[in-house]
Amino acid sequence: MKKIFIILLVFAVCSHSFAQIKSVEYDVVSNQVNSGVPLPAEEPFYIRGTLPRNIEFVKVKINRPGRNENQTEEYSWKTAFDFQINQYEIYVGNPLKSNTDYNLEFYFYERAEESQMDAVKNALHKNLESYINANLEVASGGIKSYNNDQVMMSQMNQIVENGLIDYRLFLGRDFPGFSDLVRQKLAQKNKLKLRRARFNILGNKDGENEKAVYADQYVNELIATVQNELDQFLSRSLMSLVDIREVNAYPTEKKPNTLPLNFGYGAFAVKRSFGSTEYFNGPNIGLSLPLGNRTFRKFLGNASFSTGVFIQNFESENGTKISGPLVNLPIYAGLGYKLFNVMRFNAGAVMINMDDTNSGSKTNYIQPYAGLSLEFNLWVGLNNRR
Repeated sequence: MKKIFIILLVFAVCSHSFAQIKSVEYDVVSNQVNSGVPLPAEEPFYIRGTLPRNIEFVKVKINRPGRNENQTEEYSWKTAFDFQINQYEIYVGNPLKSNTDYNLEFYFYERAEESQMDAVKNALHKNLESYINANLEVASGGIKSYNNDQVMMSQMNQIVENGLIDYRLFLGRDFPGFSDLVRQKLAQKNKLKLRRARFNILGNKDGENEKAVYADQYVNELIATVQNELDQFLSRSLMSLVDIREVNAYPTEKKPNTLPLNFGYGAFAVKRSFGSTEYFNGPNIGLSLPLGNRTFRKFLGNASFSTGVFIQNFESENGTKISGPLVNLPIYAGLGYKLFNVMRFNAGAVMINMDDTNSGSKTNYIQPYAGLSLEFNLWVGLNNRR
């Protein structure tokens, strides 16, 4: 019995170790995924495709129809240095749910030309300059702002993000937002005293009073600080979005229902009418009902309610027969937890019946129980509950 148990354990572990990651093909010409076959479910997989000319970065977004944008999973691939290749491969690490539709969006980027980069920088420079000039004006007591410093920082960050919506750095970094240097520069306006000046900064002319010129100088310094930080971020090559391809409501494979079968060894103790506690152990067989999907909820997926029977009856030292109700075999039930993918530890109670020496009848008892078993799926899938 022990040899069979060990052989089954080795076989199950080896089968799990040699499992290969599946891959699916995306045809950009026909905009078709996996030749119309449903996507793999409840396991990681690769998305492969032919790399269009000049494309150096590919991104895919995956989400269920109608779900919040925050639930979108994003995966990407980029060229490795200057190696010449004609295919990309994206690893989808978070498994998809079985028998569920998903939207897939493919983004293709190429390296932006110098003229494109200059155009983006110039457009952002002008937008930031216009924003600052529109939000600051000279009042008699100083420079008036239509928004507080925090709002201005947030809105300037948004201007940059909106301007770069179709671009990204090759290194994949997002704009981190303007630094504390810009925040400190904004705070300086509160210290400027311009009690006698009351006109728009953009209307300054040579010869106007020194306070107005000083105010104009401050605004120009703020604009220059903001633009310099932006140029520093954009100093590396930009990737330009070339095309977006969408595949909507694409299904995943439907996992068939299965029944997890346990085959193992258990033990229980009995005191009752015996002179001392006696321990009984033997092989058992049973079923497990997982409390969750192990792919998405690891703890609950490993935990289960298990029940089954010992495949033999027992006899105490004084000759008392120990069997069980219903099927004339000891019945166990309890909670189990899966270990090493194929082994399950169970703990709970066993229901037995014993001969009553006084009345000659049999009496049922419930005793604590513990066991260890191997688990196999009779039909692949029930262990992955929806």
